[in-house]
This record gives sequence, structure tokens and C-alpha cells, in this order.
Amino acid sequence: MALMDFIKKQFIDIIQWTETGDGTLAWRFPMADMEIQNGGSLTVRESQVAIFVNEGKVADVFGPGMYKLTTQTLPVLTYLKNWDKLFESPFKSDVYFFSTRQQVDQKWGTPQPITIRDKDFGAVRLRAFGNYSFRVGDAKQFHTEISGTRDVYTVADLDGQLRGLVLQNISNAIASSGVPFLDLAANQIQFAQALAAQLVPEFNKIGIKLENITVQNVSLPEELQKILDQKIGMGMVGNDMGKFMQYQTAQAIPKFAENAGSGGGIAGDAMGLGAGVALGQVLAQNLSQGLNPNANPAAAAVAPTQQPAVAVVDPADVMTTLEKLGELKTKGILTQEEFDAKKADLLKKLV
Repeated sequence: MALMDFIKKQFIDIIQWTETGDGTLAWRFPMADMEIQNGGSLTVRESQVAIFVNEGKVADVFGPGMYKLTTQTLPVLTYLKNWDKLFESPFKSDVYFFSTRQQVDQKWGTPQPITIRDKDFGAVRLRAFGNYSFRVGDAKQFHTEISGTRDVYTVADLDGQLRGLVLQNISNAIASSGVPFLDLAANQIQFAQALAAQLVPEFNKIGIKLENITVQNVSLPEELQKILDQKIGMGMVGNDMGKFMQYQTAQAIPKFAENAGSGGGIAGDAMGLGAGVALGQVLAQNLSQGLNPNANPAAAAVAPTQQPAVAVVDPADVMTTLEKLGELKTKGILTQEEFDAKKADLLKKLV
């Protein structure tokens, strides 16, 4: 009886894999020194694939189903081992199972800002993050390229490789899409589609099928974010530059009034010299044109037919110039001394 028990332990007649948890991509059936019984049973469940490997070479691949292991169901292995059709002896082979379930909510992100090139803005540094889902799409390719002879290969083992592919292809995705970066940044779905188009062939090379990828956030430099905000504002008014300028004028009124009331800053100085009245007229005219787009702008202006032939400085023009100079000083293009000198020259023209 002991001899029979010993003999039974040497042969495997049922091969199957019941997953005990999430995150396993590949699992090697424990063979030790045992052999597979000819005519044994192979069970491959839904969302699984099994492959037989003979001496390091992938032989037969099985999808979901139940199989009786004979020379008819193992044609590649039969060929590799030179079995004849009447072969019925136990045999040795490595058997690997692969989970083809979706691996969802995998995170990706840029740990440091990355530099991309854009045709409109040149070099741009950004941060982005999101998630993606994937599955083993080609078990043979995945075994050959990634998992190999390991007893267990998990999602965690593959995580760094896939994240690296995502980060590596962000720049290529933006370049190959042909869409300006600002448009992609403003439309995260379009950004994700461009990124997916670049990643699908890269994932396929290692036997992985990309099911979905999302871009949840794109962080831009402050200067570029301001341009994006203006672009969004243009879209809100139908890309009508006149309406957009009128909108900006209306937004500027409270700021100018506050500066004028406090008597400080560029606006305060100009208001103190009488430019505030002229500025108010300009703002009112812009708002009036926005409310009555069909009105004749020439009718609102009084022709200076009897003005003396002297150079007249429009306070609104001086105000605009001062504001632009202030922006140049803020960006560090003008020094405080240069700004003060230009400011004094311009204000003298109003006296």
C-alpha cells in the first residue's frame, strides 16, 4: 500500500489555479519533480490563460475551458518532444497561469516637473497625474518579455515599469497629437486620448493591453496658467476680441477705483492729475459699445475741429503706458530707478 501511495504522488492528474487575492499576474504551477499524467485534466477559468513550457520554449496556450491532456490537445508539446500519436506515458512540463482580469486604479504621476516642447511656447515644465487600468493581453509575450520563470509575478512588480513608460511618452504624446499644448491642458480628456494613442503600442510590446487612462490634473507654471485662463475667457465670449476687451475693462473698474481712492500706485497718481476722468469716459464708452454693438463709434466721439494746433496727450494712453511699464518692472525687465524716471516723464505730459 505504501508503494502505491508513493507512485500516486509522482503524477499530477488535475492542473488548475484558484486565485487567492488580487494583484497576481502570473503563477507557476508547483511541479517539483512530479510528472503530469497523460489524460490528466487542465482547468482554465474565465479571466485566465495557461501555457505549457518545455525546456524554456513556450509550447501550447490554453484559454478558458476544461481540457484532457493528450497528444491531440498538446500539439506543440507533442512536436517538441517527438511523441507519436499513441504516446500515453506521463510527461514533464512547466505550466504557468496568467490572470487576464483588469487591474484597475493604477496610479501614475510626475514626481518632478518634466520639460516638454511646444510649438507655441517652446520649453514648458509641467506636473500631471492620473490613473489607468490594464490587463495581460498576450500571455506568451508577457511570459517571454517580463515574468519568465518566476513562481509569482505581481502588479507591484510591474508598477515601476509601466509608470516609467507613461512618463517617458508624455512629451511624445503631445508632439505627435499636433494639438497645441494649451488646448490639451484645457481638455484633459483630449490629453488622455493623445497619451493613450502613444502608450498602446508600447504596452503591447510587453504583452500588456492598456484598457483606459485618465489625466486628473495638469499643473502649469504660473505664467502659462494666466495665458490659459485668458484663452478660456476668450472662449466664454465666443472668441470675440472686442467683447473680451470689454469684459476685461469691466473687471478693471473696481481695481482702478480702489487705487484712486487710496491715492497710491500708478492709477492713483494718474487720477490725481485728472486722468481718472478721461479713463472713466473710456471705460464707459467701452461698456456702452458692448451693450450696443450696432452703434456707430464715430458718433460717440467729438471731432476736435477747433482745437489749437498743439500736441495733445490722451490721459488714457498715458495710463496704459504706465500700466505696461509696471508689468515690465514686476517681471524684472525694468529696474525701480528706470521705472520711476519713465513714470515722471509721462506724468509731466499731463500737466
